Amino acid sequence: MEHDTDILIVGGGLNGPALALALAQGGLRVTIVDALPRDTRAAPEFDGRSYALALASTRVLNGLGVWSDVEAEAQPILQIKASDGRAGEGASPFFLHFDHAEIEEGPMGHMLEDRFLRRALLAAMDRDARITQISGERVIAQDVDASGVQVTLEGGRACHARVLIGCDGRESPTARRAGIRRTGRDYGQTALVCAVAHEKPHDGCAHQFFMPAGPLAILPLPGNRSSIVWSEATGTAAAIHAMDDAGYLDALRPRFGTFLGEISLAGKRYAYPLKLTIANSFIAPRLALVGDAAHGLHPIAGQGLNFGLRDVAALAEVLIEATRRGEDIASALVLDRYQRWRRFDTMMMAIGTDSVNRLFSNDNAVLRGVRDLGMGMVSAIPALRRRFIREAAGLTGDLPRLMRGLPI
Repeated sequence: MEHDTDILIVGGGLNGPALALALAQGGLRVTIVDALPRDTRAAPEFDGRSYALALASTRVLNGLGVWSDVEAEAQPILQIKASDGRAGEGASPFFLHFDHAEIEEGPMGHMLEDRFLRRALLAAMDRDARITQISGERVIAQDVDASGVQVTLEGGRACHARVLIGCDGRESPTARRAGIRRTGRDYGQTALVCAVAHEKPHDGCAHQFFMPAGPLAILPLPGNRSSIVWSEATGTAAAIHAMDDAGYLDALRPRFGTFLGEISLAGKRYAYPLKLTIANSFIAPRLALVGDAAHGLHPIAGQGLNFGLRDVAALAEVLIEATRRGEDIASALVLDRYQRWRRFDTMMMAIGTDSVNRLFSNDNAVLRGVRDLGMGMVSAIPALRRRFIREAAGLTGDLPRLMRGLPI
């Protein structure tokens, strides 16, 4: 098979472009295909979507030459407060409080709007001649043999590559066509996502309020605005999402509280059913999965995009180092290095987020006492507190070079 490109990436959201940039920096030719038109992906309007980027993730973006394009639009996360309670009753007096001043590296992370990150990634790909972008076309078929991968687009065009990467979401058609099954469960919760404007400044503090139906995250954006990730039981969430904006805000206010003053919506509203879903394998012959295509976690720890970027950094490092050694980057031995690096870490995070959600998403008086005591103890012990801060910043575990601020 004659190869049009070394790597073909399906999915042009965030992880796909980041991976394309990392691989191109290593000298590989990359083609990235996305079903959405480019104009849709590059829309300049704020639509309400934002991301909590851990410090390690901002290092990846810096290594890709993207962070300098978006840093001015990002809000540093200087503090994190986590508390337990019920809507309308306020928080428990036992809570976690993390301050970025307790680590040497700087802010634990940054909040960044989706529109800024997408446009910066697109612009960076435009500047790299080793990246070919195909927008507005779906992949409808893929075939793998000993010589390479052939992907067929809905317009009839065929593309040939050495390796295929699926970055196409939790229901990844790339994984499905490769025969990769998934394991997981439905949480019976839905995440309501939006942004709000408020009267008082947030001072760079991110709040996580654990309620019986699910957690509410209030994450600081530039100015007097915050991003909301609000988990509710599926039926309740559907009813709230169906309300008009005034009704939606009336439902949010008793959960949000009054500590930031009056609130109003800023952007669109979204609803995402919450499921734990892990691909049974992150690889197949000449294929690897990245980001949500490999794992869908509960948003309780805000690790969705951060874990995707960790996949990006790990896979890019594996493939680039294999290329430098003269290995076949499509070999099972090379791709298995990526799977062994990322799958155990992913399973541990999945167990952790699932356990925290089970512990906190209930109104059991005994469990409430246990978790309040636990949060109070962690907050009172400096060594434990620092460990949790470094975890939130993405600075623990077997980090790829990009996440350590080093070139591949």
